[in-house]
Amino acid sequence: MASHVVGYTRMGPKRELKFALESFWDGKSSAKDLQKVGADLRSSIWKQMASAGIKYVPSNTFSYFDQVLDATAMLGAVPARYGWKGGEIGFDVYFPMARGTVSVPAMEMAKWFDTNYHYVVPELGPDVRFSYASRKAVTEYREAQKLGVDTVPVLIGPVSYLLLSKPAKGVETTFSPLSLLGKILPIYKEVVSELKAAGASWIQFDEPTLVWDLDSHQLQAFTEAYSELESCLSGVNVLVQTYFADVPAEAYEVLTSLKGVTGFGFDLVSGTKTLDLIKGGFPTGKYLFAGVVDGRNIWANDLAGSLSTLHALESIVGKDKLVVSTSCSLLHVPVDLVNETKLDDEIKSWLAFAAQKVIEVNALAKALAGQKDEALFSANAASQASRNSSPRVTNEAVQKATAALRGSDCCCARPVNARLNAQQKKLNLPVIPTTVIGSFPQTEELRRVHCEYKDKMISEEEFVKAIKEEIKKVVKLQEELDIDVLVHGEPERNDMVEYFGEQLSGFAFTINGWVQSYGSHCVKPPIIYGDVSRPKPMTVLWSTMAQSMTARPVKGMLTGPVTILNWSFVRNDQPRLETCYQIALAIKDEVGDLEKGGINVIQIDEAALREGLPLRKSEQSFYLNWAVHSFRITNCGAKDTTQIHTHMYSHFNDIIHSIIDMDADVITIENSHSDEKLVSVIHKGVEFGTGIGPSVYDIHSLIIPSAEEIADRTTKMLATNMLWFNPEFVLKTCKHTGVKLALKIFIAAAELLRTELAHAKKEKYE
Repeated sequence: MASHVVGYTRMGPKRELKFALESFWDGKSSAKDLQKVGADLRSSIWKQMASAGIKYVPSNTFSYFDQVLDATAMLGAVPARYGWKGGEIGFDVYFPMARGTVSVPAMEMAKWFDTNYHYVVPELGPDVRFSYASRKAVTEYREAQKLGVDTVPVLIGPVSYLLLSKPAKGVETTFSPLSLLGKILPIYKEVVSELKAAGASWIQFDEPTLVWDLDSHQLQAFTEAYSELESCLSGVNVLVQTYFADVPAEAYEVLTSLKGVTGFGFDLVSGTKTLDLIKGGFPTGKYLFAGVVDGRNIWANDLAGSLSTLHALESIVGKDKLVVSTSCSLLHVPVDLVNETKLDDEIKSWLAFAAQKVIEVNALAKALAGQKDEALFSANAASQASRNSSPRVTNEAVQKATAALRGSDCCCARPVNARLNAQQKKLNLPVIPTTVIGSFPQTEELRRVHCEYKDKMISEEEFVKAIKEEIKKVVKLQEELDIDVLVHGEPERNDMVEYFGEQLSGFAFTINGWVQSYGSHCVKPPIIYGDVSRPKPMTVLWSTMAQSMTARPVKGMLTGPVTILNWSFVRNDQPRLETCYQIALAIKDEVGDLEKGGINVIQIDEAALREGLPLRKSEQSFYLNWAVHSFRITNCGAKDTTQIHTHMYSHFNDIIHSIIDMDADVITIENSHSDEKLVSVIHKGVEFGTGIGPSVYDIHSLIIPSAEEIADRTTKMLATNMLWFNPEFVLKTCKHTGVKLALKIFIAAAELLRTELAHAKKEKYE
C-alpha cells in the first residue's frame, strides 16, 4: 500500500504562520517565537499525514517565505547588496532578500508556473560564489525523525532551480544560468550526503520545468546533472517529480532515462496526455508516482474513476511499483474542509481541501491493495452524482447566451484613436493625466464596520453611511493632491474577486479557505460551482456616490472576467472558456449600468491575464484567443466617449500583442518591479495606439523613490500616444502612513514631466 503527497500547505488552518510572520516583522515577537510556530505547524502536518496512512510523507516543503528562496539560501546565492559575509543564513539575511529593507530592494517575485503562487526569483551571474549555507532540509528531516515520522526530504531540482533564475542586475541578459550547473552540483552532493547520513531512504527532486517546451541543450542539462549526481545517490531512492502539465515526449524520454533515479512523479490531472506516454513505455523496475488526486482545485476526487486509471497503470508498471500521489503540492488548496462551518451542506459535499485530499490518496492506495473502504467509495459516488444532477449548477438562459458568443467577433464600433479623441473632448484631461490603480488602505475602524455588518450588528443603512464617509475622505484627499482621474477607494470591498463573486450567481464562499499567494499574503478564492449571472448592479451605487462629490472624473472599478476566473476555484465539469464567457456577460451588464449612472471612465482589471497562459506553447494561442475575446465582450457595447482602462502585471513581453488586441483605451502595465520591461517593449517598436500607463514605482517597496527618479524613469516613454501616470499596485495592502507622502512625490514627478514637456515644446517652436 503505497501513498505519497508531493507537498503540503504551510500557513496553518487558522493562518498561524501568517500572523507569526507579521508579528515578527513588526518587532512584536522574537525569532524564537516565530520558529516555535513553524515547528508546531510542521509537527502537526507530519503527524497528520502519517496517521492518515501516507507512506511517503514530504519534509522540507515548509517555508517561512518561499521554497525557491530556501534553495537560494541552501546554495548561498545571496546577491551582494544584502551584505552577507558567509556562514549559515539566518532571518537577518533571508527576510531582506524576500521583502527588502528601507535601503535595499527585495529580489523580484514571479508567478510559480501558471498558479497564483509567487516565488522569489534567484539572481545569478558568472561570478556568483556558491556555498552550502542553509541546512534546512537536513534539520527538518531530523526534526520529523525525532517525532517518529520517516519523511521524504524535498529539494528543488538543480536544473529547474537554474531555469527559474534570471541574470543578476548588471549581468548581460544573454547570460545563461544553466552555465552554473557544474558549480551548484557539489552543494547538492553535500546535501544528499548529509541526508543519507541522517537516515533518509528517499529524496525527492522537484523538476517541474520538465513540462516546459525545452530545447535540446536544456534537456541535456538534466542528463548531465543526474549523471554527475549518480555516485552520491547510490544507497538512496530518488524521486524526480514533475507537475502542472503534460511532460513533452522528448522530455519524457530524457526523464525516464536519468541515471540514479528510482521513481518518476507525474501530474495526471493537468497532464492527461502523459498517460499515453506511460502506456507507450515505462522503464522496467522503476516506481511510478501517479498524481491522480488534484492538488490545485478543491473538487472531491472521483474515486471510482481514479481507481480505474490506477488499475490500468498497475498493469503497466506492476503492483509493487505504483504509488498513489497528488498531482502537485497541496500548497495551492485550503487546509481543511472541517473548518467550513457556514458552507452550504450540498456544495460542501462536493469539495475536498488538503486534509481531505490526503485521505483520498490513502483510500485509493488501500483500494489498490485490496482493502477498499466501501462506505467511503459509496459516499463519494453519491457526492459525484449529486453534483452532476443538481439544478443549482445549470442555468439554461446563461448557457444559451454564452453559446451565442462562440465564433462571434466582439469589438468596438470605432478604432481606438477615434475613441481617444472623443474621450479627450469629453474629459479634457491634462498632458500626462494622473490616477491611481484602485483601492486605498482600509483602516481598523473600517474593518470593524465590515465585521459588524457581516455579523448583522449594524444595519445596511449604517453600513452605507460609514462607507460614504470613507469615500468622501478618499475623494477629498485625491483632490487635495491634484490627481486628475479619481477612484472611490473601494472601502466597501473585501477582495477584488470575492466582492464580485458574492454578488454573482454560481459562486460559493469559504470562511477559512485561505491559500498562500506570497510570503504572509493569503487569498481566499471563491468557488465557481455553477453557471454565472448578475442578478443586479454591483458597483454603481458606490461609483456614482463618489462622482456626486467631485467635478473630476471618477473611475468605475471592475475586475475582469479572466482575472475572476483565474483567481477562483473553477468548476471542472465544463471548459474554462465557457465559464469565462459567462462572467464576461455579467461584467458587460455592469459596464452598461455604470455608463447610465454617468461614469465616463471604467477600469476593468485583468491582473491575472497571463496567469492562465498554458505552459505548453502549442496551447497558448487558443487560451489567448478566448481570454482576449472575454475581455472584449465586457466593453464592446461601451460608448466612444466612455474610456475603458485595464490594469495588469507580471511578465508580459511575449503576450504584448494579445494585450493590445484587448482593445482597451488605456493599458496600465507593471513596469517598475520587473527591470522596466515595458520600456524595452516600446523601444523594440511595438505600436500600442492606446493610452499607456506604465507604473512609475512599486507601492509595496519600503523604498520610496524621489520625484526626480520617477520622472527620469518615465521620460523613456514619452513617445507613446498618451502617457498616464500611476503607481504599480493598488494601495489597499499598504500602511496608511506613507501613502499620502508617496502620492505627493508621485504627483510632483508628474509636474516635473509636464514642465519638461512644455519646455521642450517651447524650444521646438522658437
